[in-house]
Amino acid sequence: MNIKLCGLALVLLGLVAGDAIAKEGGDQYPNGAENWLAGAAPPAGSHFLNYFGHYSGSLHDGDGNKVSDASVSTWFNAFRLIHITEMRILGGNYGVHIVMPIVHQSMQRGDYTSVVGLGDITISPAGLSWHSGNWHWVAALDIRMPTGKYQSGNPQRSIGTHYWSIEPLFAVTWLSEKGWEISSKFMYNIKSTNKAFRAVIGEPKMDYASGDELHIDFLVGKRFGSWGTGLSGYYLKQTTNDKLDGQTISSALGPWSSGRKGEVFAIGPSVIYNSPAGTTFIAQWQHEMYAKNRFQGYMAWLRLIIPF
Repeated sequence: MNIKLCGLALVLLGLVAGDAIAKEGGDQYPNGAENWLAGAAPPAGSHFLNYFGHYSGSLHDGDGNKVSDASVSTWFNAFRLIHITEMRILGGNYGVHIVMPIVHQSMQRGDYTSVVGLGDITISPAGLSWHSGNWHWVAALDIRMPTGKYQSGNPQRSIGTHYWSIEPLFAVTWLSEKGWEISSKFMYNIKSTNKAFRAVIGEPKMDYASGDELHIDFLVGKRFGSWGTGLSGYYLKQTTNDKLDGQTISSALGPWSSGRKGEVFAIGPSVIYNSPAGTTFIAQWQHEMYAKNRFQGYMAWLRLIIPF
């Protein structure tokens, strides 16, 4: 079965955190999470998913160069419950989901600090999925809540982002009779303002608005019976500037850093196994080829999907 509820996004907060030349706050979506059957929703019913993974990376500036003494390492485990109904709207099955992530984050910015806790929770009140021959489509909306721990002025002690966001998404999957699969998921993250931002502890609070982002997960794979192998990855492009108290962020480090717009591309191998009992196991590794105004590193995943 598919691990997605209508291809909806999961959230595993704490993969990155703010820095002097990187966007403030963490990613609310762990890029590359959706690959196999991203646009093909599972059948009607309830499904439990467990995501376990690790991200490690070092900060890169607006020219794509590594920033010394700035790195992050994160272990995470997310529990996800999804439910797809028999109810149809506009011809598509209606479904909902919730994701609760637990994160252990370690950051180095001169010194080394670790923090463990609940990340930002994601819910989806609306997801629709359609199927027609070899084609499968999904349209959905995710809402992300600022439930994760946040310490203003200290990103090393923060797991959550301290802002709400909404993310409309569209996913599509093509499955051939010969076992080939091409899947893509297109998302646009729209963020609210963090009204408790401090550059450092003790300074007055300011309004920080992280820029909106377009990001895409993708996969090309081939199945051989119960097994499948392929290449999966992601691309993210920040489309609007970061703003502080309504003004676009600028930097004395150079015009390339103005707005702190981030960008990253990653790709790597992925394996899927479907057991006769209906349980699905996915393992993948994604290497970030380049990054601007973001951390650059790798993501490793293990995922278990159990219908009930």
